[in-house]
Amino acid sequence: MDVAVIGTGVMGSGIAQVCAMAGHKVQLFDLSGEALARGIRTIGKNLDKGIDRGKVTEEQKAACLGNIDQVSNLNEIRAELVIEAVVERLDVKIQLFNNLSDNNSGDCILATNTSSIPITQIAAQVPHPERVIGIHFFNPAHIMKLVEIVSGAHTDPALAAKAADFVSGLGKVPIHAADAPGFIVNRVARNFYVEGLKVLEEQVADVEMIDDLMQASGFKMGPFRLMDLIGVETNYSVTTSMFELFKQDSKFRPSRIQKQKVDAGHHGRKTGKGFYDYS
Repeated sequence: MDVAVIGTGVMGSGIAQVCAMAGHKVQLFDLSGEALARGIRTIGKNLDKGIDRGKVTEEQKAACLGNIDQVSNLNEIRAELVIEAVVERLDVKIQLFNNLSDNNSGDCILATNTSSIPITQIAAQVPHPERVIGIHFFNPAHIMKLVEIVSGAHTDPALAAKAADFVSGLGKVPIHAADAPGFIVNRVARNFYVEGLKVLEEQVADVEMIDDLMQASGFKMGPFRLMDLIGVETNYSVTTSMFELFKQDSKFRPSRIQKQKVDAGHHGRKTGKGFYDYS
């Protein structure tokens, strides 16, 4: 299948990698040539780590990178399946899908990797809304097995089955989720992040102690190490989106401490500083 991935951030790069590793031809899009180059470097580093661990061969790395074309002009995108991994804003996603609709057939599947925005809200303002679906990967996409398949009110039921088959072909585990804010995982996970931030705000414990306690309880990572991995600004954006979608329910209230990190550009591992210093 010809796949286009829109966005070269951590998620977009990871999605492009898993699609290319599965043998799909991938168009990786970003307006910035620098961002495209950075995305390819990220994929290369991920593959090198896989080689070091004996999970990827040099031949597989070469084949994967050979399956990816870099595109900086949106009008050049031609695909059977588009997966967007851009900023978590409804207006941006709607505009993107409308632009892509102008140059692709009505059969082109428009998939969003949104973490929280209802699929129905996106599809309602896009031509042929029956071909809009949520295919939500988790970070890091090249490692995490779970992928949520989310159908909106307009989505063709046959498309959900097709999307699940596609995801299974990537070596992932698809689950069908209802079209509600945050779907399954992010709705549950908000309490993990938000409550950790509340504990920090109330000075009950510091970042490292909270993380260590959560890991001692059986979690692979505490909330702050995980936010630094995902991206502090991405996590904050999802929390803000869910806060608004749930009519300012206090349990989803964004943290002032997290907002300050975002404003300072302390986005986690990718910037060298987040809740921890990686410099």
